[in-house]
Amino acid sequence: MEKDYRTASGKFWQTVRRFRRGKQLSANTVYSGGGELLASTGDIVGRWKEYFEDLLNPTDTPSAEEPEAEDSEVDSFITQAEVTEVVQQLLGGKAPGVDEIRLEYLKSLDVVGLSWLTRLCNIAWWSGTVPLDWATRVVVPLFKKGDRRECSNYRGITLLSLPGKVYSRVLERRV
Repeated sequence: MEKDYRTASGKFWQTVRRFRRGKQLSANTVYSGGGELLASTGDIVGRWKEYFEDLLNPTDTPSAEEPEAEDSEVDSFITQAEVTEVVQQLLGGKAPGVDEIRLEYLKSLDVVGLSWLTRLCNIAWWSGTVPLDWATRVVVPLFKKGDRRECSNYRGITLLSLPGKVYSRVLERRV
């Protein structure tokens, strides 16, 4: 009987937690850097922008020396084998970037699709510019705990374009 009570009690609290999670609303107001409560959408967006820029762009970072890459790898074309290997190693379960391309789509590409992705990577490599979607990052704040109006009680996740991530990883492996 005691076992049944514990099981039922556990299921009861699981249900309560599930309903409570669904009822939580996002903060309609946030505090400014000076502690003033902001209510207008423009001010709130500006505060989030300021918060994440300060967090992601610290001013007192030591400079790191970049390793020298071998000229043979740097000056060569990106191969389809490199792109295929990177695509297969990407982990699933992630949200897509602004281009809405999901990992399942990239992993299901056949030889022709992978050759097109390889061509795009080579165009970006040789032109020195990447498509706008590849360079666009969306930072989404996720609440941790505490006061929902305080920006420091959130952590940010960055949503990246998957083709851009493939391109970055190929270049990262070469360096």
